[in-house]
Amino acid sequence: MNNNRRFFLKAFASSSLVGTAALMGCKSASVNTLLTPTDNNDWSAAEAIKKNIKVPQFPESAFNIVDFGAQSGGTFNNSHAIKKAILTCHQQGGGKVIIPEGVFYTGPIHLLSNVNLHLEKNAVLSFSTNPDDYLPAVFTRWEGLEMMGYSPLIYAYGQQNIAITGEGVLEGNANNTTWWPWKGPHKEKHWELQYQENGQLMDQKPARKQLMVDAENALPVTERIYADGAYLRPPFIQPYRCNNVLIEGVTIKNSPFWLVNPVLCNSVTVSGVTFSSHGPNSDGCDPESCNHVHIKDCTFDTGDDCIAIKSGRNADGRRVNTPSANIVIENCHMKEGHGGVVIGSEISGGVNNVYVQDCTMDSPHLERAIRIKTNSVRGGLIAHIRIRNVEVGTVKNAIVINFFYEEGDAGQFDPTVRDIVIDNLHCNNVLDKAFYLNGFERAPIKDFTIINSHFDNVAKQSIVKNITDFNVENVTLNNQSISAKQLLAESI
Repeated sequence: MNNNRRFFLKAFASSSLVGTAALMGCKSASVNTLLTPTDNNDWSAAEAIKKNIKVPQFPESAFNIVDFGAQSGGTFNNSHAIKKAILTCHQQGGGKVIIPEGVFYTGPIHLLSNVNLHLEKNAVLSFSTNPDDYLPAVFTRWEGLEMMGYSPLIYAYGQQNIAITGEGVLEGNANNTTWWPWKGPHKEKHWELQYQENGQLMDQKPARKQLMVDAENALPVTERIYADGAYLRPPFIQPYRCNNVLIEGVTIKNSPFWLVNPVLCNSVTVSGVTFSSHGPNSDGCDPESCNHVHIKDCTFDTGDDCIAIKSGRNADGRRVNTPSANIVIENCHMKEGHGGVVIGSEISGGVNNVYVQDCTMDSPHLERAIRIKTNSVRGGLIAHIRIRNVEVGTVKNAIVINFFYEEGDAGQFDPTVRDIVIDNLHCNNVLDKAFYLNGFERAPIKDFTIINSHFDNVAKQSIVKNITDFNVENVTLNNQSISAKQLLAESI
């Protein structure tokens, strides 16, 4: 790390006003009291969650970026014009900032309250791949750890009533030569490694390791400076501590890192979005420590988890201590990805009240349909998960709950995973296992129920260990009825 310490002071010295304001007491998003639905009324409670989400509304005023000096063509830097249009819209009470048809090159965009960034049909926002454009550093969360880092491509901190809408494309250009190689050497490498002039590899691993040390040692976030020289790639869209967020209709392509990552937000709607990015850590939608989230009618074709619900990592997640809660996912289609609907692994703040229904998944490159990943370093309470009416074509593993993810059993914070019901899950072609459920003997998975579900063309035997109150009813594997007792016996 010694050769990289320069990024600490350089980024700190130039921390943005947004980042500074974040540390000076901007109000956080309100967190509503968790719902506690009864078993007999689960899905009406899901409807109540949706009704309690406030979708932002905007005045009719429109602010076309061309009127502020923007030029299409993909080479002129429109950062100043877009910033001016957003500020004017905000100052005049809100409305739409219009991105018209054409290709508009830009650096990072910071949204303000009551602004709807609207991309018209055939509009493309093409984002710079020059890391210097994403300085000064801002207050952000990276893999569940708070820090000062590169600005997300679209960012907002402490704002109210914001949106990104329309039929246009958000192009991150990370499939070119800048962002993805920073992942460094990796088993899934499909990018050329990059080197500094002195021959040093541009690799996120040293800074990632040091950030984890800083967080475990409770180093103040103001001193966790991980921008220039750290090679920690920014997410595409990250509203942070915002209320009433809407992302609707757009296509998001080739993100440096996670695509949509709302953090500590209240009332988030993600609707009709197409997620298309096959780079490293190309998670689709990752609500993190958010309350009241509705993800609907979206298509995911990603290089990592399609949807991953998160709540902070390790000691830092426990310090912030805010779960993700009251989340409804419906009518989505998952293609490629590490997992269809995932909880974890940055899960130390916990997850409550998640409802998934009427989704489809299908790809030989989809590794898992439903997945919970944690360990005794992450910990966290994961409770009241309801899943129904999910149709899966081809998948590697159908249902995975793993307490030994990444660090394994190396900590002192046993996770609690309980109260899960899966109803009417059908997998046509399971390339590996129907079930991989593996808790701790001292802290087993609890109260897991699966009913009316069928797994066809299953290649391998399931593994089910360390689980209590395991209920299986009307479930078949390869057209043969299976019981909880049989699944447990097969795994002895």
